[in-house]
Amino acid sequence: MCCERGIFMPYSIMLDAGHGGRDPGAVYNGRQEKDDTLKLTLAVGQILEDRGLDVEYTRTTDIYETPVQKAREANEAGVDYFVSIHRNSTPESNKASGVESLVYDLSGIKYEMAQDINEQLEAVGFVNLGVHARPDLAVLRRTDMPAVLVEVGFINSDVDNQLFDENFDDIAQAIAGGILDTLEYEGETDNVGEEGGKYRVQAGAYRNRTYAQRLMEALMDLDIPAYIDDSGPFSLVQVGEYTNLDEAAAMEQKIKRAGYPAVIVR
Repeated sequence: MCCERGIFMPYSIMLDAGHGGRDPGAVYNGRQEKDDTLKLTLAVGQILEDRGLDVEYTRTTDIYETPVQKAREANEAGVDYFVSIHRNSTPESNKASGVESLVYDLSGIKYEMAQDINEQLEAVGFVNLGVHARPDLAVLRRTDMPAVLVEVGFINSDVDNQLFDENFDDIAQAIAGGILDTLEYEGETDNVGEEGGKYRVQAGAYRNRTYAQRLMEALMDLDIPAYIDDSGPFSLVQVGEYTNLDEAAAMEQKIKRAGYPAVIVR
């Protein structure tokens, strides 16, 4: 899976566990959608955090917020991406199975991310029902950033529930992998392949400068002389301007030992 590959630039993302509190979502034989989505969302978030992404959540406990409130939270947080996790349902039990992702329209990076997530979940064993446009959904219509809603199998499908329960860790890895696949394609920084020139060690790249400031301060607290480069579309958290590649590599390892992702750039 993708989660074993490469170095990813730390983006920020808000994960939404569908439903919650007084809203159980779809229910089947006592099984409530809100419980499945919360458990899965937290598992996906942990994987993304381990890969260096800034992860925020609409909920981490059993509380209720309207879809409009969730979209507003994401906008106010200024995150780069929004992913909402749900379970699907049909009027009659055991009449459908598979994964489906929803986006505002079938264009842009949100569409690519939805496709990547579906493909990863298909590899776990789900039927891939495709990506569909749902401009009527508030969490897709009212969010300012690319947003995807993932329906992780049908809660009233015994086949999907068995797959969900028996392959839970693989499913969490698949969703995280689909997200990371997209971000790797969108923001991967090429490693240095030639000698000469000046080398910098990059620990993060953010659309929201607040996150860059937070990372820079955390590194400086560790006596790592980080700074922010605002010359491009991203706020880049970098260290040094080394003429010696070995010195840059030593700093890269120091940052990694401190628990942060790092890559050498020029």
